[in-house]
Amino acid sequence: MTHVHSAQACPSGDKEMAPMLLQLLSQPNASKFGVDTQASAVLDGKHTLQMILEAADTAKVQEFMSPFSQMGSVDIEPANRCETVVERGRC
Repeated sequence: MTHVHSAQACPSGDKEMAPMLLQLLSQPNASKFGVDTQASAVLDGKHTLQMILEAADTAKVQEFMSPFSQMGSVDIEPANRCETVVERGRC
């Protein structure tokens, strides 16, 4: 999942929004949506959040990430582990 927002919409420097951002991304909150967070990172200076999330289907991820669509784009792309791709013999 990739989320991109503008510098003007960036919540990280906002004293009220920043704690809410961390709560929204927390594993306890993700679990409420049936989502497991595998990894997350923000690209320095790019206002881009990338996450590896595991869920039964993309609808769960869309629901979990819906607050972020209010601040910018949310792009969800299904992916698999390298072992899965090799096992099935195709990307």
